Amino acid sequence: MPDAEVFLSTASAEGREPRAEHRRSRVTLLGIPYDGGSSFLAGAADAPAAIRLALASPASNMWSERGIDLGDPAVLGDAGDLDVRGAEWARLVAEIERGVGAMADAGGVPLVLGGDHSVTYPVVRTLSRRVGPLSILHFDAHPDLYPEYDRNPFSHASPFARIMEEGLADRLVQVGIRTMNAVQRVQAERFGVEVVPWDALGESFAPSFASPVYVSLDLDALDPAAAPGVSHREPGGLTVRQLLGVLHRLTGRLAGADLVEYNPSRDVHGVSATVCAKLVKELAGTAAWSRIGYELE
Repeated sequence: MPDAEVFLSTASAEGREPRAEHRRSRVTLLGIPYDGGSSFLAGAADAPAAIRLALASPASNMWSERGIDLGDPAVLGDAGDLDVRGAEWARLVAEIERGVGAMADAGGVPLVLGGDHSVTYPVVRTLSRRVGPLSILHFDAHPDLYPEYDRNPFSHASPFARIMEEGLADRLVQVGIRTMNAVQRVQAERFGVEVVPWDALGESFAPSFASPVYVSLDLDALDPAAAPGVSHREPGGLTVRQLLGVLHRLTGRLAGADLVEYNPSRDVHGVSATVCAKLVKELAGTAAWSRIGYELE
């Protein structure tokens, strides 16, 4: 992927330029149509195509709420899908290392469209080998910290156990958790996970990170009233606005992100696909914003 400078349209209008060190490669979508780690229902492998369809809908435009034009190919690109549908774990890992590694080597920001949450572990491992330990901001109903699930250490219920065991992240901050059981509570304490309590999710909650940041967004972090198209519906979740508020207040330089666990077969009238498209735009806008050396006024 060739380097491309990131600009805000308002920058040229006001005669401002991003600092030279922030002129990096674009944010690039990468589909990983894999649901071999799912423990309940298959279907998440169909998500990348459904998300792209919603993203291209003329019902909306490609501007993020931060004022970034994601329709500009210098800002947001698309590398298509990895050929991993039905793959064995070893081939999945090899394909992720190849695809994500190429983006990272070019200085770009991969924005992964899952797929189930098991893909996050090899994506994070690939990035951490290039930029060092990451800070992770994780939105989810579930901690995904099981030592293994159904005798599968690479289940979608276990990616953050693998990540923390290998020292791939120096911080793991989890938002939206509402299914913490005894096993995962022990794991969270073992790894020093920062689980943000619900009463802390006001406008004053602004996550700040010193090391490169990876955002992992499981769609079931949202209340199923907003996003019913998930395999594991868990009532009492975040609103879309709560989630975006946390994302917009994030301070740190994004190294990558993912949106996982959307299951189109469980969607209702495409509502969840529309939400996913919105989340992709705001993740991409946040990634571009984090690499630009000024703020809109």
